[in-house]
Amino acid sequence: MKSEAGKRKQDEGNDVCRVMVVDDSAIARGIVTRTLSEETGIRVVASVPNGLMALKALGNHEIDVVVLDIEMPELDGLSALPRMLELRPDLKVIMVSAASQKDADISLKTMAMGAADYVEKPKAGLGGADAFYEELVRKVRQHGSAAPQARPAPRPARAARSTAKPAPSSSPSRRKELLPRPEIIAIGSSTGGPQALAEVLKNLDPSLLQPILITQHMPATFTALLAQHMTRYSGRTASEAQDGERIEPGRIYIAPGGKHLLVEQAAAGGTIIRLDDGPPENSCKPAVDPMLRSLARIFGDRLLTIILTGMGCDGLKGCEAVVHAGGRVLAQDRETSVVWGMPGAVAQAGLSREILPLGQIGPAIMRIAGGEGNERS
Repeated sequence: MKSEAGKRKQDEGNDVCRVMVVDDSAIARGIVTRTLSEETGIRVVASVPNGLMALKALGNHEIDVVVLDIEMPELDGLSALPRMLELRPDLKVIMVSAASQKDADISLKTMAMGAADYVEKPKAGLGGADAFYEELVRKVRQHGSAAPQARPAPRPARAARSTAKPAPSSSPSRRKELLPRPEIIAIGSSTGGPQALAEVLKNLDPSLLQPILITQHMPATFTALLAQHMTRYSGRTASEAQDGERIEPGRIYIAPGGKHLLVEQAAAGGTIIRLDDGPPENSCKPAVDPMLRSLARIFGDRLLTIILTGMGCDGLKGCEAVVHAGGRVLAQDRETSVVWGMPGAVAQAGLSREILPLGQIGPAIMRIAGGEGNERS
């Protein structure tokens, strides 16, 4: 067995994600620590029972990712989070919470405070909860590999903030002609999405009547609370989508956790929502791609799509379908994204008409969808 000094020396030459586990339960802390330590490329460098000790550990260790419980004595996760990020703005913090509505609501608040992600604790305890461990390991790996993005790095040319690469020449949306006004708006988001969605929606004028469909990577319970939060931020009704309900003007529909949100044409006219319980796509359920494919088939060049901050590439294939159907795509820029995975994949594929800072996306939606449809391709 390698000594601790030997393991540190080995880590220096390898791409190792350094993790701190913070949980007041010694049993839970031990199980999570052991599970992560058994994974190649992950090293638990600190395991502490409360926020105060976590703050001290940040001064003594190089840490990329923190797995942070919410309810703890002395200094809980909600209070510790902003102090951690003040000390280390590049730190990726994954909140761990129970599935109750109270804890889910708190988890949403932590996302607005800067937490990178969350994992829902299993109801039956941590022993034998394989799905919990698989999700935790996956997110630790993802955020560990994404951590360097928050540090100074070469940036694309400044012009790329608002101008994407040309879309493929086969795309019908690039013909030099007037484009129709979008009839529906779709938004895809993941890591950092709740706060990004709030920023976009609060910048939309009440005169915008197009329905908005949102797929945000979240488990059940969280999406119902997300809808409540978005209602407050946007000033328009937001709710979890229901199977078979008619899509109405001015409404916001959010894909419920555990189901893909699709649309289909109603026999009596108009469009209705269908919830699909098929397998995950891009390891996500709900996923952005199924929503975009179904929307592109029905709305074609009357669809406006926005891809916000998120890890991975969910939304890429869906945006390909949108562009080839004549629809328009906007992507959030690297600088304002918590993680530039999803919008970056779309931008680098040349599918986004514009790559915009978060604060400019709401005004861009109003310019495109709130006007008279006179934008030229």
